[in-house]
Amino acid sequence: MHNLERAFERALFACRWLLAPFYAALAIGLVVLLVKLLQELAHFILHAIESNEAQTILGVLTLVDLSFTASLLIIVMFSGYENFVSKFDHTDHKDWPEWMGTIDFTGLKLKLMSSIVAISAIQLLKSFMDVKAYTDRELYWLVGIHMVFVVSGILMALTDRIAAGHHDK
Repeated sequence: MHNLERAFERALFACRWLLAPFYAALAIGLVVLLVKLLQELAHFILHAIESNEAQTILGVLTLVDLSFTASLLIIVMFSGYENFVSKFDHTDHKDWPEWMGTIDFTGLKLKLMSSIVAISAIQLLKSFMDVKAYTDRELYWLVGIHMVFVVSGILMALTDRIAAGHHDK
């Protein structure tokens, strides 16, 4: 019976590798974001002369938004892989970022939530910069959705803090 249990545990542990294709898919998503960034950058540059101040700010915010999203993908890919699949061998990488390998699942959740709040805030700011293109109802929804993200992030952080305090005792 012990051998059967041990074999089952090994098989179950090996199942973590089923997550690897998910992280590879995120890498493909990063390439797609790069294509979108290049499209937006080309549009931004080609229309820079005729753009007014608000359009220029909207263009810059779009580039920032895409950068945040790409950074979020990197954090999820590397932290998720290290937390759930396997550790990276970074001995040959002299420019290895310090945060990699140090973000646990709780830290990953909080970074993910704070990134979502930041991305949502940028979308909201973009909407306010082009306020005439939106109805009041659409703006209320955008603010409401953003506030849901903010409150969710705060509640998640508080929950993790309470849980951490509970485990310290």
